[in-house]
Amino acid sequence: MKTIDVCLSPELIHLFDLKGKLVVIVDILRATSCMTTGMAHGVKAIRPFADQAACREMKKQNYFLAGERNGIKVEDFDLGNSPFDYMQEEVKGNKVAVTTTNGTVAIEKSAEADEIVIGSFLNITAVAEYLKNQDKDVIVFCAGWKGKVNLEDSLFAGALVAKLKDDFESACDAPLFAQAAFEYTEASLLEAVKNSSHAKRLNGMNIHEDIEFCMKLDEYKVVPVIRDGEITLSN
Repeated sequence: MKTIDVCLSPELIHLFDLKGKLVVIVDILRATSCMTTGMAHGVKAIRPFADQAACREMKKQNYFLAGERNGIKVEDFDLGNSPFDYMQEEVKGNKVAVTTTNGTVAIEKSAEADEIVIGSFLNITAVAEYLKNQDKDVIVFCAGWKGKVNLEDSLFAGALVAKLKDDFESACDAPLFAQAAFEYTEASLLEAVKNSSHAKRLNGMNIHEDIEFCMKLDEYKVVPVIRDGEITLSN
């Protein structure tokens, strides 16, 4: 039977063998929610960068620039890190280069994976169905916050494990822990995340709508994957 594992922090990813695996990157607040939204709203492709300077260079190739550091939009970039930025008509049909504090770092650390899938609550069922149809083990990689575990990514991991429980067995205890946490908070998921450290951080910047939007379930049916260094649709 295929297995599913959960990496709760980028500081733990060295413990995982990514070769031959499908890695689902999750950064609920807000990178992977933005990427999912962008692909659902017609962005042609998204190229992620851990390094801000490398991302900025893509302007020369007519990419829109998107990104944040510590939750704040990078000065002189076209877009920040809000899913609503990716709904703008001007980015439809165009390419975006993005750099973020956590999500794009997790993507870079997953380079050895057989395939990288972008996961969020916004497309969780579509991601689950995609994984069921692949003949590979899965690692859910939580981007966290600067190496620390965060609640919203862990809860997504648990929700995905719950959706896949009949098709995958847990590779260790982390998936069981994440699933238990999700099932404990499932009835009040948004309220639980509103109390998380990153939600409080965003609220302190008067970023409120993003939190509620990023916690919507199955808003989109897209499955973004990384091919040749860019995020595109799986089909």
